[in-house]
Amino acid sequence: MTKTLAQVTTEFIYRDSLSNSTKLSYEVTLMPLLEKFGSYPIEIINRKLIEDYLTSLTHLSYTTHNRHQTIIQSLLNFAVQKGYIKANPATGIQQQKPNRSKGEHQDDSVIRYLTNEQLETLYQLVEPDIRLHTIVRLLHRTGARISELLSLNLEDINRDNYKFQVVGKGNKKRWCFYSKDAAILLEKYIQYYRHKPHAALFTARHPLTEIITRLSYHRVYSLWKEVTNQSHLLAGVRLHDLRHTFATERVGLMGIEELRALMGHSHIQTTLKYQKVTSLRAEQVAQNALQILLKND
Repeated sequence: MTKTLAQVTTEFIYRDSLSNSTKLSYEVTLMPLLEKFGSYPIEIINRKLIEDYLTSLTHLSYTTHNRHQTIIQSLLNFAVQKGYIKANPATGIQQQKPNRSKGEHQDDSVIRYLTNEQLETLYQLVEPDIRLHTIVRLLHRTGARISELLSLNLEDINRDNYKFQVVGKGNKKRWCFYSKDAAILLEKYIQYYRHKPHAALFTARHPLTEIITRLSYHRVYSLWKEVTNQSHLLAGVRLHDLRHTFATERVGLMGIEELRALMGHSHIQTTLKYQKVTSLRAEQVAQNALQILLKND
């Protein structure tokens, strides 16, 4: 029986050998691909289709783009191993290089964060959905990755001290700390909206079967797209940009090593990129101020 790309992807992601955070990371990366080609038989996924899809990902930094390509290649290697296809059509496709016009370098990437105006618009739009509002607030206040947040169980939350522990990349554990406004939202969600029989912090109920499950990235992504499509200010904004916003807001307010610990970065160079972003932002503000002053002379 011929399998679709979506069916093979499900097998690939939900292997017992993968951690929950890895599974969610794969979901995040492969969801846009499945939205376009998930119903296609795996046999007709060819090199041109993969190249055209990768070319369409113009909104991604080169490092994120290359991660997408690597995961797609791993997926197709899995399909070869299972005997669904004879050869991997993605083999040999060149990875992207830094785009100098975007300010990218071999050891750098574009960091996208939300402005105050974007944040204000976002919070207005998510307010009616208490579950999504809580997720957005926690991502913004803690710097957690969406995959880390969706992996949490209710018992993982220290509700008295406003903190929780996540398992990040490389299976490294770290503490995330949230604010009182996030705590108020979280308590409201837990008390009135969370489906209590399930262990997961964020749950969902199937509309037909009424089966309660852990909230999936697919559902969060769909809700996120519905919200961001309502305002041109949020065009192209990703859930992960809330993590970048968390970091850029804290540069200068704490030591770089403390920020590194909160972000869970293995290398200090990764954290230092946020310092560069805030310097660039300060330069832009200064230049804009000079232009205004010159006009008033």
